[in-house]
Amino acid sequence: MKFSVLHVLPRRPRKTKEVVLDFMENLKENRLVEACQQLLLREDQLFGQETMTIEGLVQVCNEDDKDTLQKDYETLLLHLWMAVHTTFSSTPSGEHLEILRSAVETIRLLEEKDQQWEGRPEGSSEAPVWRPHQCRHTHDNLLEKMVDSQMRNATVEEDNISVSSVDNLSTSMKREVCRMGKRLKEDVLRVARDIRDCYPPDFDVCNLYVRLYHQKFSAKLTELARSGLDVDDCNYLLCWVNNYYPNDILKHKDLEGHINMESLGTLLSEKDLTTLEEQYLLQKESRVRTWFSKALSKEEEGWLSGKSPELIDGYCFCPLAIDIIQAVDGAMREARTILGSEAKAQRILCQLDSFLMSYKRSLEEFVKTRRENTQAVVKANLVNIEQFRDFIVRREESIPEEIRTSCMSTLADLRDCGYGYFTRPIHEELRVQYHKLWTQAWLTGGQMVLDEVLGTLDRHMQQFTDLKPICVEELLGRLHMEMMVEYVKRMMKRKMRLKDKEQQEAAAKLLAEDSSKLSTYFTEAGSKISWLSEVLPKMAEVVRLQDPGSIQLEIVTLAMDFPDLSWRHISALLSLKANLSTADVRGIKESLEVNRPSVTSSNTNPPFFSKVPAGKFWHMPS
Repeated sequence: MKFSVLHVLPRRPRKTKEVVLDFMENLKENRLVEACQQLLLREDQLFGQETMTIEGLVQVCNEDDKDTLQKDYETLLLHLWMAVHTTFSSTPSGEHLEILRSAVETIRLLEEKDQQWEGRPEGSSEAPVWRPHQCRHTHDNLLEKMVDSQMRNATVEEDNISVSSVDNLSTSMKREVCRMGKRLKEDVLRVARDIRDCYPPDFDVCNLYVRLYHQKFSAKLTELARSGLDVDDCNYLLCWVNNYYPNDILKHKDLEGHINMESLGTLLSEKDLTTLEEQYLLQKESRVRTWFSKALSKEEEGWLSGKSPELIDGYCFCPLAIDIIQAVDGAMREARTILGSEAKAQRILCQLDSFLMSYKRSLEEFVKTRRENTQAVVKANLVNIEQFRDFIVRREESIPEEIRTSCMSTLADLRDCGYGYFTRPIHEELRVQYHKLWTQAWLTGGQMVLDEVLGTLDRHMQQFTDLKPICVEELLGRLHMEMMVEYVKRMMKRKMRLKDKEQQEAAAKLLAEDSSKLSTYFTEAGSKISWLSEVLPKMAEVVRLQDPGSIQLEIVTLAMDFPDLSWRHISALLSLKANLSTADVRGIKESLEVNRPSVTSSNTNPPFFSKVPAGKFWHMPS
């Protein structure tokens, strides 16, 4: 059986009839662009027919058609503005945004048609009564009204704002500002995240909205700023103006690149802002000043009660500096936040300067009383002084020069007061032994003068086991410097004349040995002033040398290392050498005068010889 092949022809697809919506149907479906295009087509058809009359070229159109078209435009615009008006009325959805996008495109089409009518040649027929629509202008005015409504409603909308962030605020003014600020933030972020994509770039919609909200917020805050705010409300308003608004809102990452912050200006005028900031600073300074005064008074009561400070890790301790520094840091942090400026906040530091002056007066008066607990109190306060000094040094770049200089000067006086309380009795006891230096007995070795001096010093140092190491280091440094000054002062008293080479070499050797003993003792004890070990060996070399040319070179080298070395000091040093002629001394002086300009510029050592009193000039006959 044979089967024939059945050829099945493919079925032709049915043509689906495209449904064409009329104007009202498009509106009902929120197809605003399509509805607008239908009206524009009717407008072109209605006003595109022209005929020649005696008066010229005129349009031929039916008045009823014109009225109908005008009413349809009014209906379109009503739907258009309703679409824009609902921008913030609900949570953004794809459908809502699509309707808004359609409305914005409709505005653009109507604006283009306005421009076509405005650009028609002279002598053309008149534009229809509804032209121009000026939709862009109307749109911007509508946005302004919407923003005004949003901000006004925010001040009374309590249920929609979280209880923790608003209702816990202490005053109605704070709650009002917070609600407006939060509404502003939420709305402009919605614009940046969702609404912005519905507009073409030329609308610059982010800047438009931010500017409108800025103006409304600014007007309200200005009104509040001029209403006579109390301290807390003033502080809160300043926080919004200087911190929350510029940092949390305008600098939000979602707004980055979409708004022009510089064009907005400040929320408050310079005058209003200055008034509020001055009010804040005055009350903050008063509070800080009061707190400082109470803290110092509490410490003074402890001193005068005879109570010794507590020991922490075996060292005398007083919490005053830590408390004051923490208070300053806290006040500065708050001021920076509220004022939005490091420079303005620095005014708080003036209170630290004033406190240090009061602290200095109190400690100086207490030290004079010499109570049983004075030594322990001074030890504890030396720690305070070093902590204050460290605070100023670490903040050097952020503290105004005038305040920094004043604080460091007061702290220098406090250091002198505290460390001097311990060093003065030590030097008083050593005075008798100092007088034996650079005497005949010292030169012949009959008395081990420096060994006695260091033995007495070591005995005194045993009382500082409860002084914090950083303060012991400073104390040793001062004693090291003061003993070196005393040693050189005794050397330059001119009570001793080394007659010949043998005596001068012996003195130089002894001088070098003393230098080594002093350096070894203080270095091992903890002194960090290593450069002091260079002083006596260089002077010993001047004493040892016999050739005037070599002496001259050594003097220039000494002056190079210590530019505060005066001719008075040099004269006193050279007077030890009895065999040096007047002509030799004059040559040394002339050489020093020639080299002094270059000498001064090459020094790295701190001043030393300026601390040493020198006798009269060596008289040289002319």
